Amino acid sequence: YLLKTQIQPERVLYVSSQNASTIFPAFANRLEYSKEEKKIVITLHNLQKSDSDIYVCAGVLKNSSFLSVNRSGTMMLIKEVEQTGCSKSSWVIYGLTVVVALLFSGLVCCTLYRVN
Repeated sequence: YLLKTQIQPERVLYVSSQNASTIFPAFANRLEYSKEEKKIVITLHNLQKSDSDIYVCAGVLKNSSFLSVNRSGTMMLIKEVEQTGCSKSSWVIYGLTVVVALLFSGLVCCTLYRVN
């Protein structure tokens, strides 16, 4: 199992020894994993603030229903990032700057042509 343990405890991923897997609903379409022998690589996409937590790996002992939890986990803290983009007013300013630069270049070229 991959489990969230602190803020909002829940199951994230289950992979059996026969390679059957279950990705739990909160992470559907946002989790990919690959398994090679005893190593599993898990990748989470489109992280959200609610994904912030401590994640641990746990195993179910044979002939038991108890989870054996890895002592150390991985803390993930997801921060919101401001989306920056060019607004319409930015494009107007860039456009006016280009037009002014072209007009100035034309004026300089005409002046140099007349001097010759």
